[in-house]
Amino acid sequence: MKLKNKGKSDLRVVIIGGGIGGTAAAVALQNEGIHAEIYEQASAIKEVGAGIGIRPPSIELFKDWEIYKEIENKSWQSDFMEILTGNRDLLIKEEWPLLTENSDERWARLIHRADLIHTLISQLPHESVHLNHKCEQVINYDDYAEAHFTNGITIEADLVISADGIHSKTRSMFCNVAPVYSGYHAYRAIINEKDTFGLASDNTLRIFVDGQVQVYLLPLQYRKQISVDITVPSKDPSWRPGIKKKDILKHLRNFDPKIQQIVESIEEFNCRALYDIDPLERWSSNCITLIGDAAHAMLHNQGQGANMAIQDAGALAIALREADSIPEALRQYELWRKPITTRYQKLSRQFPSEQNETAFPEKNYF
Repeated sequence: MKLKNKGKSDLRVVIIGGGIGGTAAAVALQNEGIHAEIYEQASAIKEVGAGIGIRPPSIELFKDWEIYKEIENKSWQSDFMEILTGNRDLLIKEEWPLLTENSDERWARLIHRADLIHTLISQLPHESVHLNHKCEQVINYDDYAEAHFTNGITIEADLVISADGIHSKTRSMFCNVAPVYSGYHAYRAIINEKDTFGLASDNTLRIFVDGQVQVYLLPLQYRKQISVDITVPSKDPSWRPGIKKKDILKHLRNFDPKIQQIVESIEEFNCRALYDIDPLERWSSNCITLIGDAAHAMLHNQGQGANMAIQDAGALAIALREADSIPEALRQYELWRKPITTRYQKLSRQFPSEQNETAFPEKNYF
């Protein structure tokens, strides 16, 4: 499909998945005058259970898309991160790592995932988001594709963007890479700031480590809440393991009593086994591409999963702006994005420990 032979406003673009990657892609394309329809399998679009740090390259895209003020109002700037022992002895305190060669900005804006995705989805026409559409198959033809859904609906598109996560149906078109179990579980919850005994009273991400166990406290000042993430080794690869609080507390027996009290007070955890995928050789055909976790699911240790999906969206939109054809745009998109996402996939397999105090890289290339 030659872009110069078809107006961008006439392109038929389907996005499979309404998470951060899918909604960011729709906003980025809308900024280029390209309309996209989102098809989400759930009955509602929502994110639960975790805060994230939005880094400067993602913030620059939000400014380009003219949504930064809304993001700014729902987030708070963090200038430092700390890694401590389980007994709260400080191992390292540093500014957030540099992410570009041409910038000295070392910070993150801390935000709840739900607030981020609500901001993204609010930019889109309500009628462009279709719920209860679970993708069953995507079929690639010469210059168009068909997305087939389990409810019997089939949609033709000039471009299909698959943002359907680590279990992406579309990814099987390009490879047979299966999710890889990390050997760790994550137990997550959101609590009120006042319930942290002063351990998370400012905008500093704190990671407490004891052996292979980590406790993350990420402040969400807009909500006056704290995102708690407890990462522990486990031989159980169940996607959503059933864990009792007493079993979580066993992993924290060497941690400061205040940390144990925080966990003791939490009524319910979101429990997940941590998976990623190995880097893919390719993400795209002539009219289908992958974005976010579908292309490069990574562990949370670098805090880059959401950022990479947002930056994928920005790069894809720019490629479509500059290219003469969709295949050319998808090739350029991969050339820009694969090196950095592959790097972060590998770096994200390094878990913080007292020996490996920080695995955060110094540079990013976008």
